[in-house]
Amino acid sequence: MNSVQTRSAERALSGGTWLIVCGAMLYSILTVTPLMAAHTAEEWDWTAPILPLVVDAAVVIVVKLDDVLARLGGEGGRWPVVLRWMTGLMTLALNTADSALKKDLVGVAVHSVAPLLLIVTAETSLAYRRAIARAVAALEAEQAAVRERREQAARERAERARTEAREEREHAAQVAREQREHEAALAREQTEREERQRREERAARERAEAAERAERERREREREQREHERVQREQQARQQAEAARRERAEQAEREHREREERGARERAALLNRGPAGGKLPEDEARRIVAAAFASDLSVRAAAELCGWSVGWVSHRYSEHRAPGGRGAELAVVSQ
Repeated sequence: MNSVQTRSAERALSGGTWLIVCGAMLYSILTVTPLMAAHTAEEWDWTAPILPLVVDAAVVIVVKLDDVLARLGGEGGRWPVVLRWMTGLMTLALNTADSALKKDLVGVAVHSVAPLLLIVTAETSLAYRRAIARAVAALEAEQAAVRERREQAARERAERARTEAREEREHAAQVAREQREHEAALAREQTEREERQRREERAARERAEAAERAERERREREREQREHERVQREQQARQQAEAARRERAEQAEREHREREERGARERAALLNRGPAGGKLPEDEARRIVAAAFASDLSVRAAAELCGWSVGWVSHRYSEHRAPGGRGAELAVVSQ
């Protein structure tokens, strides 16, 4: 629970407690005043509200001081306890006395609700405030411990940072000295290397020029050889492609002629069977109708060959005339 939740709980407890206390005080004054007026001399009737007001004022004092002590985590001793219970019992007695004298048990029960609620609320709110005070103290102690640990960790980190910074400065100074010595040695070596490199570069340039001339001559010979081989491969590829094209064309022509001859033979076989003695199966009748359509026979002649009705054959002819119909049927006949 954080501080915001704690303050919210304290506000809710304080508001509820004072609401109950104020309600009980008002109810007590309204209930006890007629009783005090009945037991006071007539010329002193105006003093009737004083007693319930005094008793309820003591209740207010107890509740308020208990609230303050609970917030501070203090204890008032036994006298605040005596005062709380004494004012609570007095309020209970004053509120139920009139009903008790009339032997009205229901009235006693009804008028005891507010005093009992006030007594229990006073004790409960005190317990709640003490529990909240303990929880807040524990939370503050925990937060203080966390802050202390964080501060300790921050101090340790700062000390480590200072130590590391000092070590880094010392190391940097040492590295700088070694770097200067190393740079001086490198400068001497660099001078010697540059001189040696210049001599080697002259010799390398001469070797590179000779190698470049030889490489140019070799690449020229290889280029001429590749060009010659490419021309030969292209010529062979053209010849092979032409031969393959002619062979595919001849093969396609032979297959076309074979399919046409086979289709003509099958159609002739179907059409030369003569009129059907009865109604042939539908698959066979469709093949005959397709052959008759391909041979330009009339609908009636096709109907005589398959044994089906002229209307059915006419409908099949219409299907063949439709786009794609004739090719499909002829393919079926050829198969």
